[in-house]
Amino acid sequence: MANRLIHESSPYLLQHAHNPVEWYPWGEEAFERARREQKPVLVSIGYAACHWCHVMERESFEDEAIAAYMNEHFINIKVDREERPDVDHLYMDALQVLNGQGGWPLNMFVTPERKPFYGGTYFPPKRVYQRASWMEVLEAIHMTWLKKPEDIHHQSEQLVSHLQQLSLTETAVGTETENPQQQFETVFRNIMGQADMESGGFGAAPKFPQTMTIQFLLDYYFFTDNKTALDQALLSLDVLLNGGIYDQIGGGLARYATDNDWLIPHFEKMLYDNALFIQVLSDAYKITGAERYRRVIEETIAFCLRELSPEQSGKGFFAALDADSDGEEGKFYTWTYEEVLELIPDIHPALLEYWDITPEGNWEGATILHNDKPLHYIREKYSLTSENLDELLLTMKQQLFGRRAQRNRPLLDHKILLSWNALMASALLKAATALGEKKYSDAASVLLDWLLQTFRKDSILYRSYDGKQVKFNASLEDYAYLIKALLDYSSTLADGRYLDIAQSLYQYTVAHFSDPQQLFFYFSDEAQKDIIVRKIETYDGAMPSVNAVMAENSIRLARWYEDQETESRGKRMLLSMQAKVIRYPTSFAYWATTLQRYNNLNTLLIAGNNIEESLSTLHRTFIPHVLLMPVQPGNQLPVCVGKNLSGEQQLYLCDHFACLPPETGLRNILSKIKVKEMLE
Repeated sequence: MANRLIHESSPYLLQHAHNPVEWYPWGEEAFERARREQKPVLVSIGYAACHWCHVMERESFEDEAIAAYMNEHFINIKVDREERPDVDHLYMDALQVLNGQGGWPLNMFVTPERKPFYGGTYFPPKRVYQRASWMEVLEAIHMTWLKKPEDIHHQSEQLVSHLQQLSLTETAVGTETENPQQQFETVFRNIMGQADMESGGFGAAPKFPQTMTIQFLLDYYFFTDNKTALDQALLSLDVLLNGGIYDQIGGGLARYATDNDWLIPHFEKMLYDNALFIQVLSDAYKITGAERYRRVIEETIAFCLRELSPEQSGKGFFAALDADSDGEEGKFYTWTYEEVLELIPDIHPALLEYWDITPEGNWEGATILHNDKPLHYIREKYSLTSENLDELLLTMKQQLFGRRAQRNRPLLDHKILLSWNALMASALLKAATALGEKKYSDAASVLLDWLLQTFRKDSILYRSYDGKQVKFNASLEDYAYLIKALLDYSSTLADGRYLDIAQSLYQYTVAHFSDPQQLFFYFSDEAQKDIIVRKIETYDGAMPSVNAVMAENSIRLARWYEDQETESRGKRMLLSMQAKVIRYPTSFAYWATTLQRYNNLNTLLIAGNNIEESLSTLHRTFIPHVLLMPVQPGNQLPVCVGKNLSGEQQLYLCDHFACLPPETGLRNILSKIKVKEMLE
């Protein structure tokens, strides 16, 4: 018998629609019943590609006895964190205050007034290793609710007060430093203090891609010529390309690796990880010209179009692919030695060694394909030319891909999220500039047009699309990433059709998301009444800090519209974060990158007839400190006023709102800005 989740569209909620637990979706109906019956509320948060969410469902939420106890003593709510990141952020913050750590599934017990008082992540069905069982937790909460309600009231009030204070402390005022370059040197040293200089990445397992930290290092190399920064950035990218975390057959990056050497991934694939991966690879390609980066950019985009886009149309991208198939994590992606030999009986031994395919396997008796040996080692050992080895690898990939296509596929989370798709639009634009491929900027245009048509209703954005309708008011994440994507497009093509839309959306965020000091932005719209604490989000999580992106958007929009007040806000946001960025750079890497770029920022307005060749050259060049402004002749944007933009090409290099005399040739402009030639 189905519960109330049967009427939802989220794949994660639908997974729980036939649990014996009487789940409610997030909403007033559940809390009204809790108030009427005076019961505590369980808010259980997860997402479709979450492995341990599936485990806890099988072990506990499908258990008739446990479900009966939950139904009798609790009001139970299921939340898809990707549909409602505002709910997730609120209760994840509460959990981290309570336990010092977080994760999913997130199980938070709250009062009928939505105030949290106890929580945890995964609980087993039976007590193991000092971890209480789920039933023990339920019984303890129930007894405390009955016998010590004053304790719960006190705990919840204290916790909410603390969460409110956390948001207030984010609004510290910062001041300019006399030697900004010195602060970036400190950021660099602190990053390198966490860098794994042998296996790549930062910190110990589990290891996440941390593409935003890699991006800072690429930029830092550009500004300082520090080869150590470049080496660590490229090492960190190369281990991702070569490791089991990257799907060597079908393309696409998994969410994280469970080991230090990047061999064993958590096999779920998220759209946002791949979008951010494409972006940083594109800059690595601009710096190095290395063919391996071009190949993986193209493979990753191909994966997203093939497996995450409806009918491969590029009109929206789905959220994620699960880690599990046939009830086993990674089954879709792994191989046994016998399977490979059955498919390719005459396989060249070079391929077995290159992919680390052995009878014993490298993970639970199976093999996770990864590049175990460098190509030059394999070529030399087996006396193969580059062409011979490339042909062998391509043929094997095609054979394995064809066989894998016959397997049962992992679950597809088919909801389409505005913010994640905006990240993908930015990725397509970055790839277009790096590779000189118009098809990718065309794809970004198709995507952006579809996003605006689908998610924008009466000048208000919505967050999630289920194939039929949009749901949920957009969060700051949606506004920030979409504004950025629209500005990225405006810097890629001499096509200003999105600029006024970006400006309009920005003005909406200022009006409806600003904090009382008109400095930072709350994560949720002021119109939302179902969130008891409006959070100011400044950390980078798996995606860039939304306030860091809004600071960047403020500065970029200000340069287009010559709006010093808007630029001042972006600058104040950056300065207010300086101390945290310096001390914890891997937690604030997007802030660090934006600060470093703003410290060196120039704008380059380019207009006139036949600017395509110059624009292409500029796009292929790694110049992170230059905001490109390609415009059509006759453009009336504020940045164009007073400039001669008709006839032959004109290039105006500007610092803040003061411009050098225009140049007609690109060579003279390139001599005035720092440019690096490709390394390879």
